[in-house]
Amino acid sequence: MVGQQALTELAKRRGFFFGANEAYGGTAGFYTFGPEGAALKRNVESAWRERFTLRLGNEEIEAPTVMPEPVFEASGHLDGFDDMLIECAECGESHRADHLIEDAVADIEDAEALGVDRVEELIREHDLACPTCGAALSGEPVEDFNLMFETSIGPGSGQPGYLRPETAQGIFVEFPRLKEYARGQLPFGVTQIGPAYRNEISPRRGIIRVREFTQAELEQFIDPEEDEPPLEDVADVEVTLYPASEQNADDGDYIQTTIGEAIDEEIIGSPWVAYFLGVAQGWYERVGVDMDRFRFRQHLAGERAHYAADCWDAESEVGGNWIEIAGFAYRGDYDLRKHGEHSEDRFTVFKRYDEPKTVERATVNPDMSALGPEFGGAAGDVADALQELAESDPDAFDSNEVTVDVDGESYTIDTDVANFSVEEQTENGEHITPHVVEPSFGVGRTVYTLLDHAYSEDTVDDETRTYLSLAPEIAPTDVAVFPLVGDDDLVTTADDVADELRAAGLSVSYDDSGSIGRRYRRQDEIGTPFCVTVDHEGLEGDSEPTVTLRERDSASQLRISVADLAAELEAVLAGDGTFADLQDRYERVDTDVTTA
Repeated sequence: MVGQQALTELAKRRGFFFGANEAYGGTAGFYTFGPEGAALKRNVESAWRERFTLRLGNEEIEAPTVMPEPVFEASGHLDGFDDMLIECAECGESHRADHLIEDAVADIEDAEALGVDRVEELIREHDLACPTCGAALSGEPVEDFNLMFETSIGPGSGQPGYLRPETAQGIFVEFPRLKEYARGQLPFGVTQIGPAYRNEISPRRGIIRVREFTQAELEQFIDPEEDEPPLEDVADVEVTLYPASEQNADDGDYIQTTIGEAIDEEIIGSPWVAYFLGVAQGWYERVGVDMDRFRFRQHLAGERAHYAADCWDAESEVGGNWIEIAGFAYRGDYDLRKHGEHSEDRFTVFKRYDEPKTVERATVNPDMSALGPEFGGAAGDVADALQELAESDPDAFDSNEVTVDVDGESYTIDTDVANFSVEEQTENGEHITPHVVEPSFGVGRTVYTLLDHAYSEDTVDDETRTYLSLAPEIAPTDVAVFPLVGDDDLVTTADDVADELRAAGLSVSYDDSGSIGRRYRRQDEIGTPFCVTVDHEGLEGDSEPTVTLRERDSASQLRISVADLAAELEAVLAGDGTFADLQDRYERVDTDVTTA
């Protein structure tokens, strides 16, 4: 297991990620992905898009990262998107209070679920001190701090807006148009990959907790009464679950089961959440997460988001700690219902009945010639309130007068003026508010997990070697090409080989600097699956030119013809073959320059 410092040093040395704005002293919580990290991140995003957008038949959008204040009033983020803040009276440094508890108290993994009052008690009980200056924090207040970045849209004070704290709201806000593209047919899914922003109180642990990060999210819109997921596709998928019941038990432990059994035994309440856990399990395994260091943990009641009826996290173990890398939430109709209440658009879909239905509907036909003179500009709102009352409580019209409330003020109307009646109507369908199931993936945390889980050391040619055993699909570079030495013929051939591989669609690194062993070591440390070396032996005589092909994890080498190289690499990298298959067909090469 690699420590955080060693992984961070490798990431900086090899261009995966490093602190941003270091020329100006750095900015906490912001990181730049270097050439290797940006390529790795793009490959993770592409793999996610292939699985959760293309293969599931979903559509992808790209919404703005800045949205006006009313969006977040409707979503609840203005009132409920908070973390616990405690400020040191001595040095003025702010800290996440729940994180201080988790770091100091061994048996508390999720202090956020405990609430502000209990966290204050624990700070006093354990006499916790400021990590910056050492001053006592006992007695200092713990307060809720809203995590959204505020901005202005337009010149001057402009229109209040916020950087989005999640990509999901961009999908929800555009639902009235997106449902048209789906022809109003449920279920349908919409994905988005892009940046989100949270003004973290105390960013820490490298790219694990930052203020700008990339999310990959899917919003699955369903009819809760009719739509069911294809559970047969994932029923046999084996998973490690850590449900809330086990977390709360004194002797609680993981449950090793399958998705199908977890549904049958009601360990996972929502079939849709269970389905996406099964899909995610296969995807994480595919991209190279160590499944012995992976679990699905159910949210405790106190940590569940305001919109979630149930939520499970995909968690990976890195550096001896468990971190959330994805969340799977059943959001119900909360988001669309709230945006429907706060906006002027319709966030519903029309559900057509199999056959028309005749139903009784309570209705009113107010005499506006009476309401207008009596209530003036409020008359229209009073009429609307009467209709709402007729639908919700028709018995209210049994007396001579009826009272309705409009904007906190009561209005009393004669029942005769309201013209209440119950009529038979034929309906072809009804407007329903879809429910939402959301798998939400943290791309940066997934990248960190893959680097941590891929970090390996072994001994080759009596020398310790560090390498990243990344899945070929997500490795930043497919293949590196080297001329063994700076001979003109070797350099020319190496250039031609690199060009041919690039033309075949492979990501190629060309390196002619330093000893061949050092070049191998550089590629090993960035996880390049294969290295191709052009040597004199491969160009001797009149026979077809050959090169050596070295596989990263085993450091084994084969001699293969240049003519066959691109096709063979394409097949292996696409998963249509393995390096072991090549070993059965090509000459093996023993060399003493593996690491020299």
